Amino acid sequence: MIDRREFVVGLGGALMSSSNVLRSLKEARRIQVVAFDGFAVFDPTPVIGVADAIVAGRGRELVGAWRSRLFEYQWLRTLGGRYADFHQTADDALTAASKSLNLAITSAEHARLLDAQLTLVPWPDAADAVRALRAAGLRLAFLSNMTEHMLDDGARRARIRGEFELILSTDRVKASKPDARAYQMAVDAFRLRREEIAFVAFAGWDAAGATWFGYPTVWMNRASAPVEELSATPAAMTRDLTSVVDAVMKFR
Repeated sequence: MIDRREFVVGLGGALMSSSNVLRSLKEARRIQVVAFDGFAVFDPTPVIGVADAIVAGRGRELVGAWRSRLFEYQWLRTLGGRYADFHQTADDALTAASKSLNLAITSAEHARLLDAQLTLVPWPDAADAVRALRAAGLRLAFLSNMTEHMLDDGARRARIRGEFELILSTDRVKASKPDARAYQMAVDAFRLRREEIAFVAFAGWDAAGATWFGYPTVWMNRASAPVEELSATPAAMTRDLTSVVDAVMKFR
């Protein structure tokens, strides 16, 4: 038997303990890392101008067909257990797209287009957004189907390489997004829970894949495209990287 005083003291201790547990759980769920798809930071559109100079009037058509084949090849190779890196799939996809459109492209023009696709140029608002997230105490990473060399080179030329703690290329796991093994890289690398890692997607399918995986996902939807019909609505949707910063802060 315990008296009233002992009961009250014990109850108070239990409540304080429960409060501490709840506070710890809340803090554990705070976003600690922001992982970016490569195209969320780097603008993929300059290659269209290069394509127009090579196949006048059909540059946008060529690039559209090329990108569709590029992602299809990445997915098919992952599903078939025949992984190839971004450079190889981009090369193969350009050949296939050119043939499908009956475009005669020389080997020099092919190389020029491939170089334009692989040389990354940042979006105008990228540097400020990246630095704002770092200033807020967040750790940053790339999580991309691109090669580590592409991402490292692009970030250095954009003068933001030092803001990124890790470059996580799917070459590490030989599986392209949206395979769960690709998204798992950030969980393993940072030793955090999925709920503590925000993912910034550029493509609708990537936003769906990251949402399926369990990341709080921001879709930087510059084209104002409709949400994919994949039963996976991202946690937030923005038109630019400045708004991505605001969205991530709300997660916290």
